Amino acid sequence: MMRYDQIDTGLFVGNRERLRRLLPPGALVILHANDILPSNADGVLPFHQNRDLFYLSGVDQEETVLILFPDAKDERDREILLVKETSELIAIWEGDKLTKEGATEVSGVSRVEWVDGFEAHMHRLVPQASSIVLSTNEHLRAAAVVETRNDRFIKSCQARYPLHRYDRLSPFMHELRIIKDEIEVQQLQKATDITEAGFRRALGFIKPGVGEWEIEAEYMHEFLRSRSRGFAYPPIIGSGKNACVLHYVENSCVCADGDMLLMDVGAEWANWNADMTRTVPVNGRFSPRQRDVYDACLSVFKGSCDILRPGITPKEWADQTIEMMEVALIGIGLIDVKEAKEQDPLTKPLVKKYYMHGIGHHLGLDVHDVCPPHEPVREGMVFTVEPGIYIREEGMGVRIENDILIGKDANIDLFKNIPVEAEEIEELMNP
Repeated sequence: MMRYDQIDTGLFVGNRERLRRLLPPGALVILHANDILPSNADGVLPFHQNRDLFYLSGVDQEETVLILFPDAKDERDREILLVKETSELIAIWEGDKLTKEGATEVSGVSRVEWVDGFEAHMHRLVPQASSIVLSTNEHLRAAAVVETRNDRFIKSCQARYPLHRYDRLSPFMHELRIIKDEIEVQQLQKATDITEAGFRRALGFIKPGVGEWEIEAEYMHEFLRSRSRGFAYPPIIGSGKNACVLHYVENSCVCADGDMLLMDVGAEWANWNADMTRTVPVNGRFSPRQRDVYDACLSVFKGSCDILRPGITPKEWADQTIEMMEVALIGIGLIDVKEAKEQDPLTKPLVKKYYMHGIGHHLGLDVHDVCPPHEPVREGMVFTVEPGIYIREEGMGVRIENDILIGKDANIDLFKNIPVEAEEIEELMNP
């Protein structure tokens, strides 16, 4: 039995067809799976598939290679999927691997070969190609510290075939992945539904005296019992002043009466990811000051969601949200009206003191999903919307975050069933 429900093969067939339309004539695409990374001694880290390879094939297994050669003279060479050949020994130690028939069933690629034969296929096909299209991680936030299997292949391929023209796969994949297919939206909705179940479970557990790590465990229990592999990213469970640390992941403090608790968590489902933030009172009731700050953040959240429509650019979205945030901060007494008028209108340092991060990001197979730089908002994109107010001098931080699918006539909030109003949260915490 698979951990996840079988994904419609049509998704991956369609993704490959869309890529073919973008490729120049004579292009040969070669894409490798990620490595299984070592940790210490003989330990390894959990395997995470190369997202572009998964997007094009649906294969979630190491030592996989996908070859796409739309203009190959032999029709059988236009799509080749190479997977690791299993053995009785591998089956005993690691379990079942994909058979050739199983790989076809998952991917829709009719020609499946064993990966041991990759070099022979490459040497046969490369001379027929006008260009070789290879993969690198071109995410704007990427820190290329560890050399990937694709990085190593680029070096070896260029050394072996130095006179070929080489192209980048990433711009094509960014353009494709930025718009979500209906099947992808279903997977994202499943991830958000599991996240909702975790949030509701946590609300029934939170009270003064519990550890942040215990709340993390409540989410993990719910995610795993729902067949998720767990958190989509390291969870942030920050109470009191910890909520003001944007990437707080220690989750090591005890929640105190009178504090608020910020929870930035999301479940993974079949490689797609949810991303949610909620801030709740530890004792189940907002104080008047906490309620004012929370409602101020919620008003910015709603306003930012409203303007996130087709045609707006990321900079326009961010700038207009900052203007809303300035009004909200004035309303709760954190910024003086006179001082606000005198601050630099471009940098807004008074606003940035309390709201220092961006308003959101693309979401999909990666939590911070790939996208062409400065691309205006289009129908079919999925964004997080996550304004925050962080008052370090008061030991209080509030962030609210939902995942939004951009629709033609109206947006769809994938988290619409997850409580966000202060009254709803208090009711659930005080049944």
